[in-house]
Amino acid sequence: MDRHGLPAASLATPIEPRHAVAPPAPAPVIGQQATQRSLLRCIDAAAASSCGPQHAANEDSHSPLPSPRCLFVVADGVGGGAMAQLASRHLVRHLHQALDGHAVDAASVRAAMLEADRAIAQRIAQVTEAPGAATVALCAPADRFGRTWLVAWVGDCRAYRLPAGEGQEIEALTRDDTFGHLGEQPPAGSGADDPARMVGNGAIAGANVALHALARGDLLVLCSDGVHKHLETDDWARLLRRPVPLARRCEDLIGQARQRGSVDDATVLVLQRSRWWAGGAS
Repeated sequence: MDRHGLPAASLATPIEPRHAVAPPAPAPVIGQQATQRSLLRCIDAAAASSCGPQHAANEDSHSPLPSPRCLFVVADGVGGGAMAQLASRHLVRHLHQALDGHAVDAASVRAAMLEADRAIAQRIAQVTEAPGAATVALCAPADRFGRTWLVAWVGDCRAYRLPAGEGQEIEALTRDDTFGHLGEQPPAGSGADDPARMVGNGAIAGANVALHALARGDLLVLCSDGVHKHLETDDWARLLRRPVPLARRCEDLIGQARQRGSVDDATVLVLQRSRWWAGGAS
């Protein structure tokens, strides 16, 4: 039995299968965009998500736009696990229910992750004894102006920051919870680059949490591994600096990942802090 009192199950993360033939062309990716204004800040947000061409349903999930209370989440249902789509959607919904309307800090985020871990495990156990879980990245402003942002993650969903100004490179704000990075021996069926921490299978003690500055014009990016595993460093700056709407940039990032061979579900969410009136905060 695990710590939830549920039947023990393997925590192995199924490895994405290799394919001898080219996958079918994916469906068009349609992004969405919204702007959230308050008296002290303006946040432009956009997201796009694409079902992998060899999946029956998209096992990724993300916050609706506009996002209530300026909390943004991307979750990736573990491929091959039981109820992966349920796990990712339930995780996004649970985090919003737990954190919207409340102070978002390290303690509240870690508590919300632990409660989501328990709730997802119980929900899946009602259907099957097989494991199901999700990895996740989230962000929320830590002050009224949006100058500082809390970034939290479990597993291998990632957060990046692209500073404003030509010549700046994308900066990784997260470090994957993989077996290799954590110095742990992967179980049978998993590799060193697979996530060792997921929400929903009792394998977490909370969440990784960090604070990062976000200057006006900077871009903050959340994405699933169906995107970041297939993009080079130069791809990010080239596509994110294009003079097109943020939603189009999200679509282009997924399109580039597909061209580079991604057959996994792919989700990207991009935020930009801007000034919305002449006397706005810097």
